[in-house]
Amino acid sequence: MNSIEKLIQIFSNFPGIGPRQARRFVYYLLTRSGSTLEELSQNIKDLKNDVTMCDDCRRFYEKKNEKTTLCKICSDQNRDRTTLMIVQRDVDLESVEKNGGYNGIYFVLGGSVPILEKEPEKRIRIKELKNFIEKRLTHPNPSLKLMEGQGESYLVLKEIILGVNWNPEGENTADYVVKSIESLVTMHEVKISHLGKGLSMGSELEYTDADTLKNALKNRN
Repeated sequence: MNSIEKLIQIFSNFPGIGPRQARRFVYYLLTRSGSTLEELSQNIKDLKNDVTMCDDCRRFYEKKNEKTTLCKICSDQNRDRTTLMIVQRDVDLESVEKNGGYNGIYFVLGGSVPILEKEPEKRIRIKELKNFIEKRLTHPNPSLKLMEGQGESYLVLKEIILGVNWNPEGENTADYVVKSIESLVTMHEVKISHLGKGLSMGSELEYTDADTLKNALKNRN
């Protein structure tokens, strides 16, 4: 396999990219200058050096402060710790943040559970999610300072919102998550809700407009 075919194969593994598009990418790169390719190569290397995963929500973020292992959202004292939204991917979290209307915390599953998947625990971060929830039900983060007028209950989880894509795979992922955490949240009387009206079948959070997303969040059930 020559250099062109190797790169085509790499691009073909990207989400939503087929062999034909991958081939176009490679031949486009061949028309660029050497400095452009070097810059691209350096930017890819910088991703590994400058970006890390948040210890809490598991999203990727640019590490600017070596003293913390938490992203900006998880370390924000003003976020509502009683509400957790579970999303499939980082881009879903970014979409919710960009469109506004939500001030709780997140957890990124890192994927989805295909229908008929025999080992769903290998497709998403279910173990990490259960640990994340359990800590927020029994051991609220002691480093978080209570704001004026807030009691300790402000740090304890009360609601979990399933912010998954509104398609068969997303629903299957939600079903698996609920079954995995059901006994834990039932014991502590935590509400589990789904994004409500406004999301049509086949919708993906990444491409949902602000008004639709706000409406779905408002009408969660």
